[in-house]
Amino acid sequence: MVNYLIEFIRYLQYSEIMVEKRIPRFLRYWFPVLFYCLIIFVQSSYPTVKETYDLPHIDKLLHLAGYALLGMLFLRGFRNSRFKNDFPLIRTASILLTAIYGATDELHQHYVPYRTADIWDVFFDLSGGFLGVYIYQKLSEKYPKIGRI
Repeated sequence: MVNYLIEFIRYLQYSEIMVEKRIPRFLRYWFPVLFYCLIIFVQSSYPTVKETYDLPHIDKLLHLAGYALLGMLFLRGFRNSRFKNDFPLIRTASILLTAIYGATDELHQHYVPYRTADIWDVFFDLSGGFLGVYIYQKLSEKYPKIGRI
C-alpha cells in the first residue's frame, strides 16, 4: 500500500510540472474546495433518507468524514497561498471555515422540507475539521510532497 502511495506521489510530482504550466495556481488549489462545498450544498438540499436502525447515528459519522475532507481541502489551499509560512493561522482558519460552512449548511437544511438542523451535526462538522487538519498535517510531515499536490 505504501509503495503505491509513493509511486502515486512520484507521478503527481511529474504531472505537477505539467499542470503548473496550464492551470492557474488559485484554481488548482481552491477549485476543489469550492466544488466540494457545492457538492455538500446540493446533497443537503434533498430530503433526508430514513435512518437505518442497523446503523444508528451513521449521519454523525458521515458528517465527521465529510467535513474532515473539507478541512483537508481548506488546509491544502492555505498551505499553497501567501499565508503558507504562518501555520498556526492557516490551521485555525481551516478549522474555523470548515465549522462555519457546517453551521451555514445546517441553517440551510433548516429551510429544506423534511430536513432539520441539528447542533450535534455542527459539532461533528467542527470535529471533522479538526480531524482532517490533523490527518493532513501528519501525512505532510511524513510525506512532504503531499503538501505540494
